[in-house]
Amino acid sequence: MRNRYSAWQLFGASRSAHEDWAPAWHEADPKPRYDVIVIGGGGHGLATAYYLAKNHGVGNVAVIEKGWLGGGNTGRNTTVVRSNYLFPESARLYNFSVNLFEGLARELNFNIMFSQRGVITLAHSRHDLDSVSRWANAMRFNGIDAEILDARQLRELAPRLNFEPLARFPLLGGFIQRRGGTARHDAVAWAYARAASALGVDIIQNTAVTGFMMKGGSVVGVKTVQAGIPGEIRAEKVGVAVSGHSSQLAAMAGFRLPIMSYGLQAMVSEPIKPVLDTVIVSPAVGTYWSQSDKGEVVIGGSLDHFPSFAQRGSFAVTQQVLSATVEMFPSFGRLRLLRQWAGVVDVVHDSSPIIGPTPVSGLYFNCGWGTGGFKSIPVGGWTLAHVLATGRNHELAEPFQLDRFRTGRLIDEAAAAGIAH
Repeated sequence: MRNRYSAWQLFGASRSAHEDWAPAWHEADPKPRYDVIVIGGGGHGLATAYYLAKNHGVGNVAVIEKGWLGGGNTGRNTTVVRSNYLFPESARLYNFSVNLFEGLARELNFNIMFSQRGVITLAHSRHDLDSVSRWANAMRFNGIDAEILDARQLRELAPRLNFEPLARFPLLGGFIQRRGGTARHDAVAWAYARAASALGVDIIQNTAVTGFMMKGGSVVGVKTVQAGIPGEIRAEKVGVAVSGHSSQLAAMAGFRLPIMSYGLQAMVSEPIKPVLDTVIVSPAVGTYWSQSDKGEVVIGGSLDHFPSFAQRGSFAVTQQVLSATVEMFPSFGRLRLLRQWAGVVDVVHDSSPIIGPTPVSGLYFNCGWGTGGFKSIPVGGWTLAHVLATGRNHELAEPFQLDRFRTGRLIDEAAAAGIAH
């Protein structure tokens, strides 16, 4: 069976009508015991399992997913990858993730379609220009690429923007992170699943975790339901990477997280010929745009600010996003929408993640990424795997512990992140 992807393998497989390819990953039945259980079969959970096996040699690992792989937020985002954050702690974390994205296709032998087309942040006023200068210079100070753009340079990069003199939101400039871009969301999940499975990780789908097995105040396993049949799986440690449902899993373990879950919606237009070869973000209108490889214009907005676990957005935000789109790109006004969706994101008070141990011994969380979950998949998996395998926080994750809410050492990226994506 063929299990390595290449042009030569593709050519060779054509002689057998491509019937000799090995499955991308093995569908496993749960074993009674594992060294580590990872709850959540999205990007972060699968990356955690892969790095546990690859970086730390922990092969007796199970990934438990209540639905199908990548069926949660990993399949419900707008695929933007960037590291244009203001604070040094965030800059190091997200830039590490961009670095991993750059080599991920080769490492995992899977085309994740990472396109470093650049991410542009727009400035519409003198105040915006001052903020952009501060932001871009902070990025440079943190060792991250950033170029400040004037109006002429912006027009050259994105000529379809509304540059009319009387435009409601004048375009005075902005800045670009050229190493930013987009990747294929389902390909990232499948790539990690395939690589983890090849290293011996058990991937268990359609299995819900309904509770934790406790002994002496420590987690020693999970309670599950698979096909309506309850079960128990023991483990020395349990990692949780379930995005917007993190608060629900924490409640099962008997503690609370400083998290609220909101819907974050996006939409795509009908496919058209290439018209937008960068990602464009406007903090002023709370909207951002890119174009997919299929030709769809991908449009995203800010949070629906009411707590919800529903995977849909409100009409008010849809209206705001579409009106901003027509204002910023008048030529898009005649496009028809193809579909609209929302993901459930977990937001904490400082809009920064939580990666590490919890008040319950043996239980570790990777959560609180808010609107930045997709771009952080590699670093989220890397750092959670490190603490699960070694018992010590990775240096990148050290500032992002739960106790910062007790000490007050918050990393407030709510404004510095610019826009939800």
